[in-house]
Parts: sequence; structure tokens; C-alpha cells
Amino acid sequence: MDKIKYIKHNDYKAVSINTLYDVAKGHNGLEAALDQMIVEIEKVVDDGANIIILSDRGVSPEKAPIPMLLACSHAHHGLKKLKKRSLFGIIIESAEPREPHHFSLLFGYGASAINPYMVNEIITHQVENDIIQGISVEKAIDNFNKAIAKGIVKVMNKIGISTLHSYRGAQIFEALGLNEKFIETYFCKTATRIEGIGLYEIEKEINKRFHKAYSQENLAGMPLEIGGDYRWRRDGEKHMLNPASIAKLQQAVRQNKFETYGVYSKLINEQSEKLMTLRGMFEFSSFDPIPLEEVEPWTEIVKRFKTGAMSLGSISAEAHENLAIAMNRIGAKSNSGEGGEDPKRFQPDMDGNWKNSAIKQVASGRFGVSSHYLSSAKEIQIKMAQGAKPGEGGQLPGPKVNPYIASVRNSTPYVGLISPPPHHDIYSIEDLAQLIYDLKNANREARVNVQLVSEVGVGTIAAGVAKAKADVILISGFDGGTGASPLTSLKHAGLPWELGIAEAQQTLVMNDLRSRIVLECDGQMKTGRDVAIACLLGAEEFGFSTAPLVASGCIMMRACHLNTCPVGIATQDPELRKNFKGKPEHVINFMYFVAQELREIMASLGFRSINEMVGQSQKLNMNKAINHYKAQGIDLSKILYKPDVPDYVDTHNTKKQDHGLEKVLDFKIVSKAHTAIYRKDPQHLEFDIKNTNRSVGAILSNEISKIHGANGLPEDTLSIHFKGTAGQSFGAFATTGLFLKVIGNCNDYFGKGLSGGKLVAQVPKEATFKADENIIIGNVALYGAVTGEAYINGVAGERFCVRNSGATAVVEGIGDHGCEYMTGGTALVIGEFGRNFAAGMSGGIAYLYSDDGTFDDKKFNLEMVELEDLTDKDFEKVQELLNNHIDYTNSSRAKSILKDWKENSRKFIKVMPTDYKRALEILAKEAEEAKID
Repeated sequence: MDKIKYIKHNDYKAVSINTLYDVAKGHNGLEAALDQMIVEIEKVVDDGANIIILSDRGVSPEKAPIPMLLACSHAHHGLKKLKKRSLFGIIIESAEPREPHHFSLLFGYGASAINPYMVNEIITHQVENDIIQGISVEKAIDNFNKAIAKGIVKVMNKIGISTLHSYRGAQIFEALGLNEKFIETYFCKTATRIEGIGLYEIEKEINKRFHKAYSQENLAGMPLEIGGDYRWRRDGEKHMLNPASIAKLQQAVRQNKFETYGVYSKLINEQSEKLMTLRGMFEFSSFDPIPLEEVEPWTEIVKRFKTGAMSLGSISAEAHENLAIAMNRIGAKSNSGEGGEDPKRFQPDMDGNWKNSAIKQVASGRFGVSSHYLSSAKEIQIKMAQGAKPGEGGQLPGPKVNPYIASVRNSTPYVGLISPPPHHDIYSIEDLAQLIYDLKNANREARVNVQLVSEVGVGTIAAGVAKAKADVILISGFDGGTGASPLTSLKHAGLPWELGIAEAQQTLVMNDLRSRIVLECDGQMKTGRDVAIACLLGAEEFGFSTAPLVASGCIMMRACHLNTCPVGIATQDPELRKNFKGKPEHVINFMYFVAQELREIMASLGFRSINEMVGQSQKLNMNKAINHYKAQGIDLSKILYKPDVPDYVDTHNTKKQDHGLEKVLDFKIVSKAHTAIYRKDPQHLEFDIKNTNRSVGAILSNEISKIHGANGLPEDTLSIHFKGTAGQSFGAFATTGLFLKVIGNCNDYFGKGLSGGKLVAQVPKEATFKADENIIIGNVALYGAVTGEAYINGVAGERFCVRNSGATAVVEGIGDHGCEYMTGGTALVIGEFGRNFAAGMSGGIAYLYSDDGTFDDKKFNLEMVELEDLTDKDFEKVQELLNNHIDYTNSSRAKSILKDWKENSRKFIKVMPTDYKRALEILAKEAEEAKID
């Protein structure tokens, strides 16, 4: 830092500006210091300074520090208004930043570099006093810097920003609890919807901390606050789920005592009123009591309840199945999560327990999503985002991926799994509309649910999703999720569901779209009061995740990612799983209690049914009894706004979406393929195809899956040749026994979710162009393919084989990002390939061929893979695939390679994921040991 401060260079001049204010002058002193800071920066910039260091060093009994984010943003916007911001960079020298979010905010509001000197001093002190052992001070600081950098990159990645240069000054944040005047002065154009505190209250907070620090200075050490933001600590930060509330809930559900639940509910609801949630600031009003007996029964209400998307793998089979059995018994719905599901659960067991998750989640990664899986769903949920980790893909550490979990997810044991963030396959509303259409073809009886995150503008997104023909829209709040969420996301990503559900309801009603959509809400719902408020703001279905797990025995250790859960919930360890003591009755009792509390509230407000209650926000007011100084400026009117619309505009769901499936080509195929579908007799059919024929094969596969299950038909039982141009998602979820061949070309999403079928795209015989030099299929082919084969007689677009987990594919060239996030299967590319090959590839094998036998290292993403020479076994595999390719497509490219095999065999390279290779070695060793035994 000193090198920069005292730099002597013709092109650079650095000046330090202190960010302190005269504490005795209070609010006026803080405001004056901020204004003076702009004057000083402008003066030194006019004098030629181009590096401005904002420093909070020099705190004294007279001088308190200005919050560094406030100083940074004001400097950034203040000089922008003076049209001088481009003349200098801002370096932050501060004791404040310590978490990734702090650094992300500073960069987001204009900082170019940050020196967290206090953190560095603490690390130095800990190394010198052996609190940190085994590494030097320099290494310890370097480790901290790397961790912070990874956190910042993760934040940028979620937003879809590639470089810090693009992220700097982007201010992609929403302020919660800051008033508009303050925001416009110091954080120009940042969204702030509920108003809140301003500079006066901020100075009051600084002053309080400042005086506490200096009043303790002469004592034997200042007692630091214990913290507890991330885990409950006695006398630390307040948590709604704490030992007292957890104990009362578990006692209530085990003893089936509504009175004890009442104690738990009071604990939660009263804490909520202590400024822990937005809903805690509401109170019910306009009471119009009716007898409780007139309110619809709890048995009807619980049908609107759901458990959250917790995947098998993140939680144990026992915990996962316990939720499913409970929800099926009461006609509610449990959610599979994005981890796939064991097909054995799709039918009731010998005891009559049905372990099937009614909601099957698709997510972006599509772990284990096959035609059979989709055919067993009552609702299919597209995880566009998730509340606790907005914009991130799910992640499962290697130790949790045991052979059983790997089999369910169609992946390799002991290899960690990452599903891509949503922007890897859903770039637009059009892409989402296509996916909804695909899934509706894959199971016409199931509702399609799109999960969105509470954020500014979610209402506009929800309107687009409604027009894209979703049946259900879920608005997720930020404070859901398990202890496996990254800590930065757990605390600092996303927004309360109260904001999102209100905005979605208002926008859908104003655009007369609400009648077509079921609106759902989740995110730390714990009591009937929570459900009542969600309903009054616009929700008609409700999701619970953490609370049902607590009812099942969870004690909130927040070590879900470590595989060490002591109560057998968030673990795959066989010994720890024996500790699971939850029963379906516990979850059922919880749902009953919530419904009963909700019924009592409905009776007091005068509502006989949920449908009557949806969106009646006039029954809520801001609680006037809250007198904390920080709450005085809060304005909840934007949340409580009820659009003034004509009587014919519905404010809840009253009709079904029209998915336009009547003219789907598959119905013609099914009508002519009875012999193959029902009797398994080989059959060959031919059809013309055009680009308006989308998702061809999905309905056909659904019919086969319903009759024959995961096994489908014998290989190549039903052979269908198409001539022309196939529309999007040709062969989507094509199941075993189907052979689908297009003589012509195909659009995007060819072979999406391929489930055992065989797909061929072949250039017509009369074509005069070279197949290996022309594109024959579009982008994102074989996305999430589970198993099956594909032979492509030409070049594919970008993102070929993304998240492929078991299919085998041969193609004569691809665009950028090939085999991204692949976890299994084989890809053979016998032509050109684009940049960023194998990014995030954790499994499967790719073979690449080049005419001159050389490969540009820069085209590969080598973070998770190695480049190797082929073994004899590999050469046999490649020859077999090339011969198949010739048989199915008559490829001249494959013929020319095999014609001079001795020479051309040297021109291949093998792309092998590092973890996959290690896992295969472990499995081979285990198999060898099993033989010896």
C-alpha cells in the first residue's frame, strides 16, 4: 500500500483522502465530511491525481469512521455528477471489509482495489500467537485473498458478468431499509422499495459503536459481540429457529399437541415482530369474524402445501422418503429436488407407503431426468433459480456421491456434482417457453412449475413466464435453504418473499394473467401466520422446507455439506443415517397444526376458503406498535398495494393454460405405432417433418414409459425416419427402443434429456455440400442426456453435450463450450471444435480428432480435465463408434479416417476429467477386492 501511496512516476499520482468525521458534531458532522470529501477529491484530481485512496486510518477519540461503502459510493457518484469520474481510480484502505459480500459491494459501487488492513493485522496476530499454525503470515494472507477472490467471482458468475471491469460500478443490488432521499444522494439509482433509515440513523449507529469502543478502551480488553450471523450462539444474533423453538416444535409433533405447537408458533411469530422479517411488521386488520366451522377443513387446505426441493444426496434417503410418504398421505406434494429419484419409489411399497415425490424438479442440471422420471410426476418444476442461492447451480460434494446416489443421478460415485446456473440453457423467455412445452409433452397430466427468485422486476418476469404457458409460478424468498448454501448466499443473496410475491401478484392482476397461473410462495415459512400473510399478498400454494426437517428431527447444526449430520438427515454416512428418528406422522402433524392456525386466522378475518383470501391485502396494515427508531421510516405501502381492476379480472387461479398440444406430430405416430408400443413388435414408419414440429418423440416416449417403465422397448423396436427440418427439441427424452432419424437438419436442443433412444441426423443423399463443413443441428444438443446414442452427420452448434450424464454421441464438428458440465457418457468429435471445451466437465470421456494431429491448448478449459493419449481400449472404442457412424449416416468423414487408420489414429486426443479418472480407479480397485473376497 505504501508503494502506491508514495509512487513516483510521471503517469501516476496517488493522494490519500481520509474518511473520518468529527463525532462531536453528530449527523451534521457526517454530512459535512461527506460533502467535504467530494470537494477534496475534485481539487486533487484537478491537480493531476489519478489514484484516490479512501482511507479510514486515524480513528481517534474525536474522529469516527464514515462507513466505507457510503464513502466509496459517494465519491464514485459525486465525481460522476461533476463529469470527472473517468480521470481516477479508487483504492479502498479500510478496516471494514472482511466477507466476500463486503468486497463485492465496494467493487459494485466503484472501487478499483481494496486493502483490508484490519483483516491482515488480525491474520498476522493469529499466526504470531500460534492460533493459525503451520503456515507463514504471507501464506495465510494469500489464502484469505484467494478465498475472497473466489467469493467475488462466484457473485459475478451468478449475475453472468465475466470480468471485474464489467462488474465495477454496476451496482446490481437492492437496498433494504434505506430511504429514497438517502439513496438518491449517496447510492444513486439503487432500488429501494420499502424506504427506511437515512443518514441521521446511520450516524446514530456509528456513534453508539464508537462510544462503546472508547468507553471500554481502558479496561482489560474490549468485550467483542459474540456474533452468530450464520449459526445460533447464546447471547448472539437472534435466530427464529433456536433451541427453544426447535424443542417446542419437535415436542408438539411427537406428542400431537396443538397447545404445544401454539407455544412454538408464539415464539416464532413474536420473534418475527422484533424486526427479524418483513412479515413481522404486519398486523391483521378489518376483522369480520365467522364461526371456525364455516372455514374449509384442514384436509383441503393441506393439499396446497408442499415440501421444498431438497434433493436425495443433499439429504438421506430416509429423510427424503419420510417427507414423500407424509405428503402423499394427506394429498399434499413433496419435491424430489434436482437429484433424480429411485424408480422403485414410483409405486406404493408392500406396506402401502407411497414414496414417490409428486413434484419432480428439472433444474438446469437435470440430474437423472429421464422420460420415466417425468412420467411419474404430478408437477414438474423448472428451477430457474432457488431462493437461498439465486443464480447458482446446485452442488453436491464428492463424499456424498456414494454408489446409490450416483446411480440415481446417472453420475460417477465419489465425483462432486455441480449443476450449471440457469443461464447455461435458458437465455430468454423463448427458451423457457420451449422447455415448458417439452415438459408438457413429456407428461401431459403434470403441471409445469417455474421457480423464480424474489427480486426487483420479478413481476415482469412472472408475466413473461405466464405467457410462456407455465401452470404454476413459485416465488422463492432469500432466507430458505439448508446449511449447505455458501455463506455469502445464505445471508446476502436474494430478497424476502414478501416483496416478490406482492410484486408478482400485482403485475399478473394488472395484466389480467392471474387467472391462468397458480402462484406459490416459499422461504422459511414456519407458522399459520406466515401462510396467512403470504396468501393475503397473493399466494395460493405454500412451500415448507426447514420446518418439516426440524419436525423430522433436524437440530440446525448447519453442517449439511460436511456429511456429518448427527441426526441422520443431511448425510449419506450409513452409521449416521441410523440416527434418523423422524416419522411421517411428525410431518403430517406439523402440516395439520399450520393449517389449523391458518383456519383460526381465516375465521377471524371472515374468509371461508383460501380462494376468497388470495390477494386481499387490505386486511393487512403495518404494525403501529413497533417503535424501534430504525423502523420509523419503513413504508410497506408498495407491498400492500392492491390494483384497482374491473370485476371480471380474477385475482386468483380460475382456469388452465392452453398448451396447444392438439396438433403435435407425436399423436399421429402413436396412432400408427400400436404394434410396437403395446406388443413390442418391430415397426418402421416414415413421416415428413417441418420446423414447427417441436419436441417430436416426447409424447411417444411418455406413452412407452407409462406402459413399460424405465426399461422401455427392446432396442430399435420402433424405427421412424423423418424427412425435412425438425423443430426444436427433436428426440427430447426419447426412451429406449426408439430409433429416430432425420434426413435433413434439426434446430436447437436436439436430444435434450435423451433417455435411451437412438437419434440420427443425416445429410440428404442429393446434398452437394460437404457435411463436415456445414451445421446440421443447432445449439445445446444432448443437454442433460441420460443414456442412449446420437450420430450427427455434420457440425453441431454451441454447448454440445452440456450436462450429458450417460449418452454416447458422434459429431463432425462443434462450436464453443463443448461437453460443459458433463458427468458421464462419451463424445467423439471428428472435426473442428470451439473454445472453452470441457469447462466444468467432471465425468465422461471425450475423444477429439484434428486433421494435422495438433490441438490448441487455449481451446480447452483445463481446470478439471487432463489431455491424454489414447490407450488400445480407447482406439477400439473410437473405431466402433466410427463404424456405427458410417452404418447410420454413411459419413464420408468417418470413412476417410478409417481408410488410413494407421496414420489417422495418431491424430486423436483424449479428454479425461481428473476426478473421474480417480473415481474409476477406486471403483476398479473395489471390484478387484470383491472378486478376491
